[in-house]
Amino acid sequence: MSLKIIGSGFGRTGTRTLKEALETLGFGPCHHMEEVFANPGQVPFWQAIAAGEDVDLAEVFDGYVSQVDWPGAHVWRELAIAFPDAKVIHSTRPEEAWWASFSRTIGKLIDRYQGMPLPPHVRDMLDVGKSFVAEATFDGKIADKASAIAAFRARQAEVEAAIPADRLLVYDVAQGWEPLCAFLGVEVPEVDFPHRNRKDDFWAVLGGEPA
Repeated sequence: MSLKIIGSGFGRTGTRTLKEALETLGFGPCHHMEEVFANPGQVPFWQAIAAGEDVDLAEVFDGYVSQVDWPGAHVWRELAIAFPDAKVIHSTRPEEAWWASFSRTIGKLIDRYQGMPLPPHVRDMLDVGKSFVAEATFDGKIADKASAIAAFRARQAEVEAAIPADRLLVYDVAQGWEPLCAFLGVEVPEVDFPHRNRKDDFWAVLGGEPA
């Protein structure tokens, strides 16, 4: 099995919603950070990637049909090469809404996780996430709104420059089923479009929001 869909968008762009939508459409299982938290065996792969080691991406994503969210989104270029037949979905949302959500969830988590009572493998994965997100993606300025939004814009520009238009969908989950299904060549399902991972849902996975 190889990936059919690669997600290049940042966390807090509706990736949890997109995961469920893709699985509803038959493109599951879908890899997402929640999958890593639930599967300690995934963590060594990402530690090796963070350390700059060569890793077999087919092994990392063995059993998955699609991928969205960090950590996979950090290696979107490598995935696009490793899985040349996969389509790329760049999830996005209005910048101000993204920053408001990101700063209250992922940004806060990366700032506070070392003082939280977390399972060892989750803490290890958050060490990786800090390397990928705070350091590599946001150049250490994860709490700076202007810098973060600039990185958000830059990622979309990089993806659009690298991926042919017929292979890429820039997508806001607020658009619902139609553009997603048209891009993937499947029928619109007779179920409501999902909406998942509000702020409280995000913290519930981690045992609650820190003060």
